[in-house]
Amino acid sequence: MTGQTVTLTTAQAIVRYLAAQYIEIDGEKHRVCGGGFGIFGHGNVTCLGEALQDYKSELPLYRGQNEQGMGFAAAGYAKAWLRRRFMFCTASAGPGTANLLTSAALAHANRLPVLMLCGDAFLTRLPDPVLQQLEHFGNPTFGVNDAFKAVSRYWDRITHPAQIIQSLPNAIATMLDPAECGPAFVGLPQDVQGWTYDYPVEFFEERVHRIRSQAADPAEIADAVALLKSAKRPMIIAGGGVQYGDAVAELTSFAEATQIPVVETIAGRANLTNDHPLNIGPIGVTGSDSANAIAEQADVILAVGTRLQDFTTGSWTAFAKNAKFIGMNVGRHDASKHMSTTVVGDAKQTLPALQAAANVTVDPTWTQSAKDERAKWDSYVAENTRVGNRPNSYAQAIGIVNDLCDPRDRVVAAAGGLPAEVTANWKTLDIGTVDVEFGFSCMGYEIAGGWGARIAQAQREPDKDTIVFTGDGSYLLMNSDVYSSVLTQKKMIILVLDNGGFAVINKLQNNMGQDSFNNLIADTPTATHQVSVDFEAHARSMGASAETVDHAADLGEAFKRAKASDKTYVIVMNVDPYEGWTTEGHTWWEVGTPHITDKESVREAHKEVEGTRTERQRKGV
Repeated sequence: MTGQTVTLTTAQAIVRYLAAQYIEIDGEKHRVCGGGFGIFGHGNVTCLGEALQDYKSELPLYRGQNEQGMGFAAAGYAKAWLRRRFMFCTASAGPGTANLLTSAALAHANRLPVLMLCGDAFLTRLPDPVLQQLEHFGNPTFGVNDAFKAVSRYWDRITHPAQIIQSLPNAIATMLDPAECGPAFVGLPQDVQGWTYDYPVEFFEERVHRIRSQAADPAEIADAVALLKSAKRPMIIAGGGVQYGDAVAELTSFAEATQIPVVETIAGRANLTNDHPLNIGPIGVTGSDSANAIAEQADVILAVGTRLQDFTTGSWTAFAKNAKFIGMNVGRHDASKHMSTTVVGDAKQTLPALQAAANVTVDPTWTQSAKDERAKWDSYVAENTRVGNRPNSYAQAIGIVNDLCDPRDRVVAAAGGLPAEVTANWKTLDIGTVDVEFGFSCMGYEIAGGWGARIAQAQREPDKDTIVFTGDGSYLLMNSDVYSSVLTQKKMIILVLDNGGFAVINKLQNNMGQDSFNNLIADTPTATHQVSVDFEAHARSMGASAETVDHAADLGEAFKRAKASDKTYVIVMNVDPYEGWTTEGHTWWEVGTPHITDKESVREAHKEVEGTRTERQRKGV
């Protein structure tokens, strides 16, 4: 310790500290914080803004158009960097910060690192109440920022400049922890941001972080080995944690050595390429007949890096009643789900240890039966994506783009009908190239998340494209980062597939015996003036290139033009809201239905839902 200090404001110290933090990835050193997204207001411009201006090269600040979109972009960036780098978001006190709540929840649900540096009310309370402050009469310390406690892995409010010496390292440690990873929130009162402190010089010295690697307990591996050796029909569920844990090679080696069939979750798409012989397809409600067929027969299921969401498990009806689970995960909470035999450790270390200890090879007839199921599913997808088989559909658009894109192009989708359609129909061309946001299933993520993903992609693979699939509903909810992408020259290809409203929820509504109501624009009673949105003109107004195609047969040439373009390109195509859906591959899903109603069709749907649950539980699947 030198004992030397430097006098800085709280805001200046935060920025200087972030600029000094590094991480090594594939032998190359990067700043662990890739920069930030910001919208300034009175709560963050005069102090934090002043500090950031001095570091605009080291920590580039991207001007957002909407705080929620900024958070989505930061999440897309973190996903693309496999959680090894993060971006910060800064918002002003009050509504600016409140707008980040949804994106914080998305990052929390998806276990993604996002740092939020948000304005707060004056600590002294001398000007109390200030502009945009929410007053709680019985608790003056309570405000909007406290809402982030529910959607943050780390939360702090800085009430003295010295506190960041403890708070910032803890925030970064949380965001880089494989088991605890998630968003970190740091509230910055407007006066405290500008207060000074004599910080130790050592606090700002360069530091290279490393992601913690945790080996599993040998006793847990032994328990898993015993269960695996007893299996006649084992199966692997590969989740997003396989990629985040840099364990794709280990998963592939384990599967090939044991010949155990592999199915993927939505977050785990692109763990294996489409043509890998042991890739049996995506599992669950938005999955494939092939994966769901073997799930019903498997007696031991090795769940690697997955939180086993209800869409993955068919609301826990997708498996045989007597099936046993091995939960391999860096997080104890996820590893122990569904009465699993737990193996708490990262897959990169634990899969090879399990492989060496188990030394098993499954009955080839089981593996072959799984491959046969996959072959049948491939035939279905080929027909389902074929142009001309029915009116314009999501599946056709997905198939066309899939055939024309580069293997390293990144695909982004979220919410509505597209997560199911992309998951079921997209053929993975290369590892880690698919981002279907379904942890929080958040409308509006698509374009903003695509922008963040493109920023990350441009740093590693600038000659590849980020391809965004979005529906008209999500586009209308959040589209302003089309403009962001144009301003920053971060090109995206955006396909707006217009089905006239919230068609997938309309489908669910109809499937439950209800009439269409308030989902499709045409079926909204208060929409007394029916008018179509000109998405092409709207995109052009934000500086993007855009065109509309009338038929899926014309989409291929439009996509080629988009690939050749040097700026964001939007392609609009109408799709049928009723006839265009992928009808196979789904498993059962728990949906709440009215237990009493005057509508006979709704009563019948309720009986069917309850009867299907009872039947599946009786059969054990």
